[in-house]
Amino acid sequence: MSGGTQWIVMGVLLMGLGVCGLENGLARTPPMGWLAWQRFRCNTDCVNDPHNCISELLFMQMADILVNQGYRDLGYDMISLDDCWLSRERDALGRLQPDPFRFPSGIAALSDYMHKRGLKFGIYEDYGNFTCAGYPGILGHLQTDADTFADWGVDYVKLDGCYSHPVDMDQGYPEFGYFLNKTGRPMVYSCSWPFYQILSRMEPNYTSIINTCNLWRNFDDIQDSWESVQRIIDYYGDNQDDIVPNAGPGHWNDPDMLIIGNFGLSYEQSKSQMAMWAIFAAPLLMSVDLRTIRPEYKAILQNRAVIEVNQDPLGIQGKRIYKDKGIEIWARPITPVFQGHYSYGVAFLNRRTDGTPSEVSVTLREIGLSYHGGYAITDLFDSVHYGTVLPDKRFKVDVNPSGVVLVRCEVVKTTGFGGGRPQLIEPAPQSSIRPPFQNHLFNQFGQQRLF
Repeated sequence: MSGGTQWIVMGVLLMGLGVCGLENGLARTPPMGWLAWQRFRCNTDCVNDPHNCISELLFMQMADILVNQGYRDLGYDMISLDDCWLSRERDALGRLQPDPFRFPSGIAALSDYMHKRGLKFGIYEDYGNFTCAGYPGILGHLQTDADTFADWGVDYVKLDGCYSHPVDMDQGYPEFGYFLNKTGRPMVYSCSWPFYQILSRMEPNYTSIINTCNLWRNFDDIQDSWESVQRIIDYYGDNQDDIVPNAGPGHWNDPDMLIIGNFGLSYEQSKSQMAMWAIFAAPLLMSVDLRTIRPEYKAILQNRAVIEVNQDPLGIQGKRIYKDKGIEIWARPITPVFQGHYSYGVAFLNRRTDGTPSEVSVTLREIGLSYHGGYAITDLFDSVHYGTVLPDKRFKVDVNPSGVVLVRCEVVKTTGFGGGRPQLIEPAPQSSIRPPFQNHLFNQFGQQRLF
């Protein structure tokens, strides 16, 4: 078959299969795990820095910590390579191969190491001639690389977009997704497709992206600083009308890695990142040295109550519902649901730096929580239980500078007479649930003063 005929046939296949290509049953809640890039970057000097270089030993150590220190049991069940794991050349058969000095056992053996510990294994590549660090990309080898990943037992593929033309990504990312699916091995597909198109002032085709990718980056790489985290928060708030509708079970917006426990965030700022990623329904992909993380930061990453908000099965991404003078309120609809009323995760975020906590006082009705039976409210970091709060009762929190208060507001049904013990209600059929953001506050951001 000639090269031209092959491409015509491939185009027909993609038109026929690509649109429904990614209902692969995977990532029904946001993926959780550990990625190397933000903390360890492209450190390949295993002679002078064997403890921190990108090598099989590093990933094996992190896997053991996930298992032995309780991360895996909380949902952090994936270890993924990022850039710089590769050899500079493909093998004689045109297949990718790891650096032989840093990964002497091979990638299949590393994947097996993860699987034996109840973990998933992720890998990195690039839809370009090269990866961002200059290693071989997948262009010209899409089917070969998809088959290689399947042979190695890969469970998660992160596909970057350096050294490629963003205009080609509308065909290239679905094409590689088609080959991944064709292998028959379930592999979560993480794409950088919209990010590179936005950088090029293109309008991403999110219909195609949703039908191709399980998660996707749409903003800058996170850096180890509070400024970087704030820029991501601002982007997700300022563009939420375009971003939020794209998220849901099996397809997630990815604001990038958790940098909690590294060098750039204070304790309060670390709680803020964790809370906002829970509101965003974002993948929780840690990039930190788990061997040396301090206990207070480990406790943030292992906060079961916050993780439960992040992993809520409805998969509805939250929105910013109030912004004024450095104070923001964000809300995310979650289960349980009763009589068409959602429960909510609500984050009170203090962007101020004036040195003293800020009091925020609202009624639940003002932030869209109107169920007449009230809501059982719990502070998810301090484990304070406020009891049942009715919609018109004023609710106050003190929020530290650059910090957050994250509360879970569960819709309740009162049993008996005179207000008995709150009873949590299971989700109602989706058809009976009203749209979660249809109230005046959700549609007039920052226009109504709450305190």
